[in-house]
Amino acid sequence: MADKSIIEKAKKIFENYLVRQGSRKTPERFSVIDELYALPQDEHIDVEGLFLRMRNNGYSISRATIYNTLDLLVECGLAVKHQFKDKVALYEQALTYKHHDHYVCNQCRKILEFSDQRINLIKEEMGNTFSANITSHSLVLYGDCQIRDCKNLPMH
Repeated sequence: MADKSIIEKAKKIFENYLVRQGSRKTPERFSVIDELYALPQDEHIDVEGLFLRMRNNGYSISRATIYNTLDLLVECGLAVKHQFKDKVALYEQALTYKHHDHYVCNQCRKILEFSDQRINLIKEEMGNTFSANITSHSLVLYGDCQIRDCKNLPMH
């Protein structure tokens, strides 16, 4: 169940961003926030999945509007865009985003999120090595699913 206060906060941030950019505040754009933020917090979705979800929920919206709106949401910090290996771009909500890294299975394509404090130690050490203030990082681990009878494995 989506947290209505988070969705309303996201909409307010988006509205202010659109006003500053001189962009139109259309109901379709705000409906993308409704659907993206209705997903479980750790879920990643592509444009096609979001399009089908929105159509199934009665919205009349084009893929182009979804693409453009997601780009705007990434620009204003309300969505995070990921490009995993050979996959299409995937998005996740960012308002309550806590940094995490990803494991992607080469076989079943399942995406799992994880956090490990040791990565922050490496980041700090590399910052010292490079005399830099490292402000962000991205780590994606790829592996082969070892889950017996994994329901996500593609049919052959």
